[in-house]
Amino acid sequence: MVRGAWMMALAVIMVACKVSLGLAPISSIDYSKVHTMQIVDFQNHAEYVYGPLATTLNDQMKDLFMRQTRLSLVNNNGDIVIEGEIVGYNQFNEAIDASGYSSKVRLTLTVKVSFTNNTNHEEDFEDRTFTAFQTYDASQLLTAVQDQLIEVMVKDISEQIFNSTVANW
Repeated sequence: MVRGAWMMALAVIMVACKVSLGLAPISSIDYSKVHTMQIVDFQNHAEYVYGPLATTLNDQMKDLFMRQTRLSLVNNNGDIVIEGEIVGYNQFNEAIDASGYSSKVRLTLTVKVSFTNNTNHEEDFEDRTFTAFQTYDASQLLTAVQDQLIEVMVKDISEQIFNSTVANW
């Protein structure tokens, strides 16, 4: 009888308690005001130009914003506008081995971005710089590792831009 009472009490407690799990919103967009976005194609104005870099960045940016928001991508007059340029794509020796030669090389990508929120201009910014880098072994040629390093750096920079524009982090 005591066991039955405990079981009934446990059943009542379980029914009365409600656990709610959820995720925080990915973006801080006010969808009642903001419906469209315009991502102007970034041009590569770095001293060293690698042909596929600008296309990879532009595609990744548009893809990320389309996946993470409910905004429609438009070619002009967007409620929010993201534009910028690639201003740096460089490699530097990062580490020297015992023989005095470079053992690691750092590849750095730098992008300058301007953001306009036509529904709330307090969020606007101009010429903010975002940087990502990857290190590779100096025994490898840049041409052998470049595409995979660019993929990682572009993903990183795209997320930085997303967080600084629509996620407001």
